[in-house]
Amino acid sequence: MATWHAALTRDGPGLLLRDLLAAEDADLAAIVAGLAGSGADILVLTDIDYDAGGAALAALAARMGALGADYPHHFAARPNTGLGTGRDVDGDGRRGGPRDAQGYGTYAGEGGMAVLSRLPVDAEAVRDLSGLLWRDLPGSLIAADDPARDVQRLSSSGHWIVPVAVPDGTRLDLLVWHATPPVFDGPEDRNGRRNADETRLWQHVLDGALGPPPTASFVLTGNANLDPDRGEGRHEAIRALLSDPRLADPLAGGASVDWTRLGLGPMRVSYLLPSSGLRVVAAGTAARDPAAGDHRLLWIEVETGPPDAP
Repeated sequence: MATWHAALTRDGPGLLLRDLLAAEDADLAAIVAGLAGSGADILVLTDIDYDAGGAALAALAARMGALGADYPHHFAARPNTGLGTGRDVDGDGRRGGPRDAQGYGTYAGEGGMAVLSRLPVDAEAVRDLSGLLWRDLPGSLIAADDPARDVQRLSSSGHWIVPVAVPDGTRLDLLVWHATPPVFDGPEDRNGRRNADETRLWQHVLDGALGPPPTASFVLTGNANLDPDRGEGRHEAIRALLSDPRLADPLAGGASVDWTRLGLGPMRVSYLLPSSGLRVVAAGTAARDPAAGDHRLLWIEVETGPPDAP
């Protein structure tokens, strides 16, 4: 399976679908080619515009299919991006701005998440934790005087548990998220605290503090927007996740993005962390195509089924 924070978002609703259908954008063509050439059975995307009918996701799958990569199974749910809170969250004296939304967005669905799969996805069994209020996370770091404390959701985009049926008859759960960048705020560090809590949520899920923990093998994947050592953010949150014995880290130390143009250099912000019981056969990072953006596609190959399976 693979994950990629590829730039599949646009400046307004419907524009991604327009560009996918027009097939004239060279950068978009590079992303489509990278996805189609990944060889992954499961693809997790963490920066793709959402529409209620799934038209853009279907158009993306069709473009990939034309390159010989068929992904008949799709899943996407409405993200928190652009969803209004009714509060003046950023303190600019107005409501309804992109920073006043549940997750930053100039329109509803901007930069959401999606799963494309060659294997069946049990959409009816998906657990969507995106409605959890930030204040309700155990040990929440939300400020007592936060202007949206009673309505602010924790997930800036979403937190999903997506079951996939694998050929050996077992189930693989995808634990998918995309956290807010821990920047673009002030000394109150609202985004930094929220980013850390978006990452910490998964350990509460594994502990069973937010409902039944996963009983199947799983892969925790997405964009934490948090490097264990470099850049801004509360590094201890991602370090705690990476050191959790219930998880493996087959891509330890590797970079997922090159932000040299921003003066930051290579950093690790996207992750593929299989449950410790899964047998990892191989793992790697695709070569970066400058036309496809700063982020790189990450992949792992795992074997499911009982340890003594042939």
